Amino acid sequence: MQKVEGLANLCVLRGMARGSIVGGMNTKITACLMLGLCLLVPGLVDAADVARWTVFETSYQSAKGYTNAFVDVEVNVVFTQGGKKWVVPAFWSGGRRWTVRFAPPAEGQYQYRVECTDKANPDLNGPEKVLKVKPYRGDNPLLQHGFIGVSEDNRHFAHADGTPFFWLGDTWWKGLCKRLTWEGFQELTADRKAKGFSVVQIVCGPYPDEGFLKPSWENEGGMPYLNQAFSEVNLKYFDYADRRFKHLVDSGIVPAIVGAWGRGDCNSMQGIGLAGIKRNWRNVIARYGAYPVVWILAGEVGDETKWGQGPWAEVAKYVRETDPYRHPLTCHTGNGRRGAAGDVSLVDYDMVGGNHDQALAISGQTLAILTTACAKTPAMPVLVGETCYEGHMQQGFGDVQRHLFWMYLLNGAAGHTYGAAGIWHAGVEGDPGIVGAFGGQVYDWTTWKEGMSYPGSTQLGLGKKLLGKYPWARFEPHPEWAPGCYAAGIPGEVRFIYLPRRNIYNWSGPEVKGLEPDVDWHVYYFDPATGRTFDQGVIKATSKEKTAAPVTFSKNIPSPQDWVMVFERK
Repeated sequence: MQKVEGLANLCVLRGMARGSIVGGMNTKITACLMLGLCLLVPGLVDAADVARWTVFETSYQSAKGYTNAFVDVEVNVVFTQGGKKWVVPAFWSGGRRWTVRFAPPAEGQYQYRVECTDKANPDLNGPEKVLKVKPYRGDNPLLQHGFIGVSEDNRHFAHADGTPFFWLGDTWWKGLCKRLTWEGFQELTADRKAKGFSVVQIVCGPYPDEGFLKPSWENEGGMPYLNQAFSEVNLKYFDYADRRFKHLVDSGIVPAIVGAWGRGDCNSMQGIGLAGIKRNWRNVIARYGAYPVVWILAGEVGDETKWGQGPWAEVAKYVRETDPYRHPLTCHTGNGRRGAAGDVSLVDYDMVGGNHDQALAISGQTLAILTTACAKTPAMPVLVGETCYEGHMQQGFGDVQRHLFWMYLLNGAAGHTYGAAGIWHAGVEGDPGIVGAFGGQVYDWTTWKEGMSYPGSTQLGLGKKLLGKYPWARFEPHPEWAPGCYAAGIPGEVRFIYLPRRNIYNWSGPEVKGLEPDVDWHVYYFDPATGRTFDQGVIKATSKEKTAAPVTFSKNIPSPQDWVMVFERK
């Protein structure tokens, strides 16, 4: 028998009592009760029960010690079911203990065994054990439908069971730091969940706009690493980070975890080095890969990373090799894939950039970054992962956020990520959380609480809710339907037309072309700022005609702001 620390850990070792679902951990009292069952029931000592897609966690204790256990050895646990195999990295969890977390993607029985790069260590190269997986009975959609991946049409995101997943992201780059307290983290999560956000982009590694290992990196447990090479890990930091990531998942929100940053003033490749970045990624995958997450390799790295060139490409390959679930991977760049013959694609979804200047953000040249990426083959989901933050430099407020959302969603985007001043840098009164870039100049003194209440976040949630009433995953862009607007939908079934904000006292509406003459269309305006609707009645079919005449909505807009016009087959 392997040596253990304490009674509860004995059942952990035997895989019985410390299986945890995302909704809660078994207590040590339960562990002790289960110990008696383990000892009394023959053949049960190596078995454990866990629900599908939830986290099974168990630990291994080594009698042999290592000078620096974090880097001296690597421990994996190999899970098998039928002909399938998952090589899951374990993380060093203190002393002489390594812990593994595994989310079984199917019901039934699994076998698992521990393996170590130190083949002479019998405690970390152990015998096979059994894991029994039952159906998930909870109500968390991330666990009901399974991990997020790419849809069959390669244009959107979908759960493992094929259910479409609508990416509405929020930007919390520095959301693990202690400026955003645990209570504040819960408050912000509840606010975003209520508004319909489904993804949070968050850094677990070096922060942007800061020097390396600055005190501003700390969370309640201190620094993530104790030296700049990332070779000495601070387990307390990651224990506190665990709590935050788990809370997001419990709330039905997918963490989009960023492992590093690559911009010139905060270039992790130069400041930390390739080996340190890989160590951080292995640690992140071991701790959070068993959650429904997606990966963002690094922030603001070169476009060439996406097609397998440059220093970050090796990190991308390493993440692919280490992650047993193959969670969707991308990198945060300005532009999309090159799409040239012979390119080796290292991303599963294409994340492109917008512009922080509100005038440029909604321009045709910025939109072309997205549409050009969408046109590349082979197809993959494309979305804008960073654009004009609401309130950033006192601009980009609600009307701009609505414009960006509808502009991108009706032009082929697989989703959209919002950002707000105060939130992305976890600003608090007296400490904006920005210390490095532009000579230490502060972008915004906005606090995260102020940013949380900006109207754009509510309005994008209204847009997501409206789209959710229709088969949005089947929408395709149709700019020819309404010149001067953004339009998309399904011919003969549904049309969405977004009319951007015009000048004051301009009530003119769009001209809608190409309506199918054999369809009765019910038409209504949707106010993207408030969610109100204004019925426009029914356009009757004119089936005797081969093509229907254009319909002009002249001076028929409730007010001169921006509007969404919905045509639905009656």
